[in-house]
Amino acid sequence: MTSNFLFYFGRSLLSLMMLGLLQACATAPEFDTTQVDKSLTPQSVIAESALSRNKMVLWGGTIIDTRNLKDKTRIEMLAYPLDSRQRPLLDKKPLGRFLIQQVGYLEPASYAQGRQLTVLGSVGKNQSGKIGESQYTYAVINAKQLHLWSKEDDRNRSSFHFGIGISR
Repeated sequence: MTSNFLFYFGRSLLSLMMLGLLQACATAPEFDTTQVDKSLTPQSVIAESALSRNKMVLWGGTIIDTRNLKDKTRIEMLAYPLDSRQRPLLDKKPLGRFLIQQVGYLEPASYAQGRQLTVLGSVGKNQSGKIGESQYTYAVINAKQLHLWSKEDDRNRSSFHFGIGISR
């Protein structure tokens, strides 16, 4: 009976380790960042609108709202700094809000509030709006490429760990 237990335990352990390796090897989205101006933030684009127009940016954050308009989809975002995989770092200080404009229809159920998204696109003309009762000026990004991060990634942000014992 002991040898059967060790066999199944070893097999289960090996399966868990393989799953961890597969997760660690998951590929990040490929963005062409050669034209990206990394110095631009939503706040700097709002402050210097004319100098920023048509420049390429790579920004990300959490979705606040998604609306389908006549011929495009508009996504309101709360920006965060990005990590080396271009994923928003939600534990950092937010960088402000911005709007994404994507030609065509995007499903609001998929691009739902709270989901994480990274966008590569060009800076458009700032747009006025409201947050509650307050006026707000949004930087606008004309999307070239979007990456909607999977919900599973949202739950499993940590790297693979192996250990035996109790943790708090």
